[in-house]
Amino acid sequence: MPDPQFVMTGDGLRLATYLWGGVDADEPTVLAVHGFGSSARDNWVNTGWVRDLQAAGFRVLAVDQRGHGASEKPHDAAGYLMTTLVADLLTVLDTYLLDTVRYVGYSLGARVGWELAVTYPDHVDRAVLGGIPDGRPLRRLDVAQARAFIEDGTPVEDVTTQRYVGLAQRVPGNDLRALVAIAEGMTVDGGDPDPATPPLQPVLFATGSDDPILEQSRQLAGYAPRGEFFEIEGRNHVNGPGARAFREAGVGFLQRED
Repeated sequence: MPDPQFVMTGDGLRLATYLWGGVDADEPTVLAVHGFGSSARDNWVNTGWVRDLQAAGFRVLAVDQRGHGASEKPHDAAGYLMTTLVADLLTVLDTYLLDTVRYVGYSLGARVGWELAVTYPDHVDRAVLGGIPDGRPLRRLDVAQARAFIEDGTPVEDVTTQRYVGLAQRVPGNDLRALVAIAEGMTVDGGDPDPATPPLQPVLFATGSDDPILEQSRQLAGYAPRGEFFEIEGRNHVNGPGARAFREAGVGFLQRED
């Protein structure tokens, strides 16, 4: 991992960004955005994505989304609206003087990528969206139980909340209060991708065969005029990013010029 380079957001938070490749390099840039409870290191470095993207001739710019990794982690749900997460990425692109990128996102990062590609199509040339729709599964998290666990260790009984707490604890340095605030923010402004207004760019949708959202993801690919779908055999939502087959399909898709 290179040292993080911090970008200041419009509301005054520091976002950690990581660049592999020269600032003035001629290679096309891939913007890599991780999922909920993860980080740039966890989703893209430890899984081999950065290595393979560089080997394919790309410069890679990764972001720790607010609330994650080395970025600042506010505890107010109002700081985690979808519009805010998209605005963060625009700030990163502006800071690095990038007009257009190729995009790879997973789970929450894929959901934000859908919104970026639809709302600001000139900034995204083509995209790989893994583990989407992220939609509002975070609304199924029992916030009261999660907060009780954080405050005094009260055992979490709700199965979905147990899963999210376990996911959050998996990555060192995660702040449970911030991640619960993300879940709250997504219930306000972070709904399911709108199939009536899909990305018009080439998009590869990829989801694990053992992921409950598999068929929803396949349907989304059908709505996108230039969408394709890749099923990640034998993988679920958590371990999907580390699949070699997913990396190979994703990197190959980003290399295409059609």
